[in-house]
Amino acid sequence: MTTQATPLLVLDVVGLTPRLLAHMPHLRAMADKGSSAPLGTVLPAVTCAAQSTFLTGAPPSEHGIVGNGWYFRELGDVLLWRQHNGLVSGDKLWDAARRVKADYTVANICWWYAMGADTDITVTPRPVYYADGRKEPDCYTRPPALHDELTERLGTFPLFHFWGPGADLVSSRWIIDATRHILRTRHPDLALCYLPHLDYDLQRYGPDDPRSLRAAADLDAAVAPLLDDARAEGRTVVALSEYGITPVSRPVDVNRVLRRAGLLEVHTQDGMEYLDPMASRAFAVADHQTAHVYVRRGEDLARVRALLEEVPGVAEILDDEGKKAHGLDHPRAGELVLVAEPDSWFTYYYWLDDARAPDFAQLVEIHRKPGYDPAELFMDPLDPYVKVKAAGALARKKLGMRYRMAVVPLDPSPVRGSHGRLPASDEDGPLLLCSTPHGPGDRVAATEVKNLLLRLAGLA
Repeated sequence: MTTQATPLLVLDVVGLTPRLLAHMPHLRAMADKGSSAPLGTVLPAVTCAAQSTFLTGAPPSEHGIVGNGWYFRELGDVLLWRQHNGLVSGDKLWDAARRVKADYTVANICWWYAMGADTDITVTPRPVYYADGRKEPDCYTRPPALHDELTERLGTFPLFHFWGPGADLVSSRWIIDATRHILRTRHPDLALCYLPHLDYDLQRYGPDDPRSLRAAADLDAAVAPLLDDARAEGRTVVALSEYGITPVSRPVDVNRVLRRAGLLEVHTQDGMEYLDPMASRAFAVADHQTAHVYVRRGEDLARVRALLEEVPGVAEILDDEGKKAHGLDHPRAGELVLVAEPDSWFTYYYWLDDARAPDFAQLVEIHRKPGYDPAELFMDPLDPYVKVKAAGALARKKLGMRYRMAVVPLDPSPVRGSHGRLPASDEDGPLLLCSTPHGPGDRVAATEVKNLLLRLAGLA
């Protein structure tokens, strides 16, 4: 006898908080008719760590995703935004579901670590890296035929609207339309849909800016047809968020502190300085409001800690006991983990003279930078020719020529919103909405999301 499952649609509405929900009438109406609860997140409260906890029911100390990236000691390299699901340890949501319903089907539409996952349908951003160095927008799909099917119906995946100075609602609309198409044509038991739009203006302008509130309303209007589709299909909808974005005004250059102390080393090529993690005695992988500090020699640990305790903007320094208390004690974590003050965030910058910065510093280069760079959301306001440069690069791109879109500022001061700390209040933290009254209770921990989804599917 085949086990029946209630079909689910899980929307990851990045940055959704109770304050923003007030500007999102369609999602608010769903919660009013169904249920809602504050959602506890993990430290660090960043995309890769939070999503991995939702899908495994485990903290970072168990699933191993200690941030959006980390120092791969075995490679001697800092790598962010990897895509292979094999990096995530633990029992996945679909593994647990298939122990009850062997033919349980899952579609992952742009949640992270999608590639290599044992899901039935996958859509994830994946540029074309041509042999001549060009990078063009595209996506990866499984089954492979879905790629041309989506591209023909919706156009090429809008990568340059997914991140960078041009990031806007276009990418979330594409993901919504792709999800609607997959629901209509494949009918998966579980559809995971990632909606990044709120991430952009909230980091650019801060969560209280009118432009951020308008972004919330715009995303709500865009997602309404998907909610209608799910309702017509009898599909239970869960909308959740990974974190809330709060106001910041102080960038903290922790790697520059380490370099001035003689602990961080660089190597030079063509007049540009590159972080040398293998030679450095200490360096930080900055990730929004947290930073993993890797200390190569045990005898340097006390010195590094004492140095960083004096840095304005650093609220906490987690050692082994601190990491354990937060479920972050994994070999991938730094020897020390920094947590920023509420108004602060960590840059990845390690050079002391902008003339020596690597050329990728002014590009949207999420895979080459040894840390997260929210300045990639901006065009350099100090460069009067920045739009001319962008237009020239775009012209070369349209001609099929190699191009460099060197428009990102080296001044991080425009950034007005960040995340990564644990929220100070429920109003500024993530939440979980459900279309059924039998959804969450008074509060849901991130580690409880997996079991909640299994229960809503009728499989637990």
